[in-house]
Amino acid sequence: MSERATGEENVDVVWSGDWVAERLGVALEGDGDLRELLGLALRRNPKRAHLLVSNVLGKHVPQRPSVVYAAGYGLGERVRELLGEQEARRAVVLGYAETATGLGHAVADGLRDAPYLHSTRRPVVGVAQAGGFEEAHSHATSHLLLPEDPELLAGGAEASALVLVDDEFSTGNTVLNTIRALHELHPRDRYVIVALVDMRSPVDRDRLTAFAVEIGARVDLVTRSTGTVTLPDGVLERGQALVAAQEAEQAVQAVQAEEAGEAGEAGEASASAPPSVPVTRVDLAWPAGVPDGGRHGFTPAHRAELEAALPGMAERIAGALGGGARHGRVLVLGFEELMYAPLRLGTALEETLGADAEVRYSTTTRSPVLAVDDPGYAIRTRLVFPAHDTPADGPGDRYAYNVAGAGFDAVVAVVDSTADTSGLHAPEGLLARLAAHTGQVLLAVVPSYTPPPVPYSQESAVLPEPLRGPDFSSYAPEDVGWLLQDLSDTELEAPTEEREEAIQSGGAHYAESLPVEYQPSAAYQALFSAALETSAARIARAVGTVTETVLAERGPRPVLVSLARAGTPVGVLMRRWAQHRHGLDLPHYAISIVRGRGIDATALRWLAAHHDPADVVFVDGWTGKGAITRELAAAIEEFEASGGPAGFDPEIAVLADPGGCVRTYGTREDFLIPSACLNSTVSGLISRTVLRADLVGPNDFHGGKFYRELAGSDVSVRFLDTIAARFDEVAGQVEDEAKELLAADRAPTWEGWAAVERISEEYGIHDVNLVKPGVGETTRVLLRRVPWKILAKRGAGADLTHIRLLAEQRGVPVEEVDGLPYSCVGLIHPRYTRGATGADGKAVKGA
Repeated sequence: MSERATGEENVDVVWSGDWVAERLGVALEGDGDLRELLGLALRRNPKRAHLLVSNVLGKHVPQRPSVVYAAGYGLGERVRELLGEQEARRAVVLGYAETATGLGHAVADGLRDAPYLHSTRRPVVGVAQAGGFEEAHSHATSHLLLPEDPELLAGGAEASALVLVDDEFSTGNTVLNTIRALHELHPRDRYVIVALVDMRSPVDRDRLTAFAVEIGARVDLVTRSTGTVTLPDGVLERGQALVAAQEAEQAVQAVQAEEAGEAGEAGEASASAPPSVPVTRVDLAWPAGVPDGGRHGFTPAHRAELEAALPGMAERIAGALGGGARHGRVLVLGFEELMYAPLRLGTALEETLGADAEVRYSTTTRSPVLAVDDPGYAIRTRLVFPAHDTPADGPGDRYAYNVAGAGFDAVVAVVDSTADTSGLHAPEGLLARLAAHTGQVLLAVVPSYTPPPVPYSQESAVLPEPLRGPDFSSYAPEDVGWLLQDLSDTELEAPTEEREEAIQSGGAHYAESLPVEYQPSAAYQALFSAALETSAARIARAVGTVTETVLAERGPRPVLVSLARAGTPVGVLMRRWAQHRHGLDLPHYAISIVRGRGIDATALRWLAAHHDPADVVFVDGWTGKGAITRELAAAIEEFEASGGPAGFDPEIAVLADPGGCVRTYGTREDFLIPSACLNSTVSGLISRTVLRADLVGPNDFHGGKFYRELAGSDVSVRFLDTIAARFDEVAGQVEDEAKELLAADRAPTWEGWAAVERISEEYGIHDVNLVKPGVGETTRVLLRRVPWKILAKRGAGADLTHIRLLAEQRGVPVEEVDGLPYSCVGLIHPRYTRGATGADGKAVKGA
């Protein structure tokens, strides 16, 4: 990277956009220092292949901290001049996660007295959402607003100006979506949009003008540079092809490099390479009570405390650097949304070391960008490592750009305490990746700030009422009350392949969209009918056994709360058994739980307001590896810790427990439960649940859709009636089996979890979330995800007939194996991209 100058120090001999411009014909034109501010790179994106890479943002390109800070601070001074001192003191600054969190904070500093808030992709238990919005280029909502002070964004006639800060203003869609959403809740008279560069087209400029007129507010724009990007016809397709070709070439080079024990062409450290240097932890002595950033708000008082503490923290870092690095190149590396704290540590370190060292600053990111080692390309190298902050949307890769091969003598990695996990310190984690490319690694941890929980008050919100059929679901109204909100008129479906790529790349959470509903073929429908007739008596036995166990241990009148949606048919059947055999009319509700984001807290509050929490029995269809079992236990603990009503028992009652994850079950056999064969058409025509910040507020139930248009294919009631018709036939067996179970040791063995971990490693997946054990979970993989292969227990018979049919339709190999505690296991395609599978989602042979 020495061939290329950075930022504002001097003009690049080679512009860092030449490589893309020459190959795709992309032209960047504008005023002043636009080409010094921006380079070009490529990424895998269905809507825009090119990426504008800022040299002064401190995200992808290491830059002097003082240059990065000055870029934002200077814009803030211009906003202060625009508003006037009195109005500037009353303004509120809002930055965008993750790229503009540091920029927005610097803008707030430039206004001097303005409080600051940035959007976040990290939900925080106990903090109510003040709103949310989605990025225009993504089908997934990712931005939450979580201010500690609920009045921070309040509007009204006397409302202050709202200053919105993003790194670039390309189309304006994201900013306009934000203003529209906030203006509906808290209208105000003035908005100021701030960006480093304005790259809008004339049409987009006119749209902003019309938008301001529409909402009746003044909207100003403050930017450093203005320009345009000219894109020739077909550039998206040619860009995607170029990315695919480069990735294929680099994959070959990486394999060759790993075999040789060397670094790859894109600066990738060999996966098996041990860390080259030890990691030294630095105690920053971060000032108590000062937030790590603007996720929950950052006030002028916080700013004053931080400014006073910065010189001392910089001295601690300088002391830990020792002699050599103090006179060399030092990188202060931030972490995703945590941009401002490491930036200010960097500016302070720059002043402390003076001319003795060359200090640079950048941050890690969630965004995958192609790296090309060419002086005319903005992203020369990249390091890839697993996420280490247990993100709500599940595991995924993270990236550090232009760090490998940059000649840094030391790297100071700055993370918040939430991210200081075993994943950070793992052999393939960020610290190990850095250690292979520098002489010294320091770790500085900033305490994660979480506002104190607001005590629960039933009077604080009006809770919605459950939805019931026939207005919502094809079940009878007495069968189940859905603790959901009706999103039937909202477009939520996305193609399976698009969802899979977004989920695995970390760009979306699976609960933010819905898969397109599977429409079974005539052969598959016939298979379902045959399976239902064959297994009805066995299911009836399991229903009776688990219900009798619940009545004996949690009676006399338990409240059944099924986990939507797989648990709902089971909850209805348990209710019918209790009514048929004992004359009990048990309440039954369906509630949403989302892996990685917990249970619906509003629904729990509703249950506590209408029933004794101790009477609630959670119900699900089956266990796989036990992820939801653990999720529910953690969610109930967090709910109570945040002030929610206590007394809920997180134990789940299930029809089948092949994984050995629960105490209350009908059987531990892994057999076909026909309700797993279909989606909504066997579950009351209700979708899987949805949790999106722009649709679900702090006092709303999670969402769901009622697919009324699928009524002609609905077999929900037929499924229930067929099984209930066998209740008398199996009553004697149920009585014996329930007695045996109540006297037996039913402690969970977690045999399934151990098997999943073994399979994950044996097949090189290294992610248990991509291993789905059991007939039910394997069916879900084939219906909703991008399957890689199916493992079938050798000799498994009719229970897997529908699995083999679905696998054949998706082009997925079925591999018979020994030693499975399940009938089958579904493997989701690891590291899925549409380049790794066919365009139709069928697995490529040998992929």
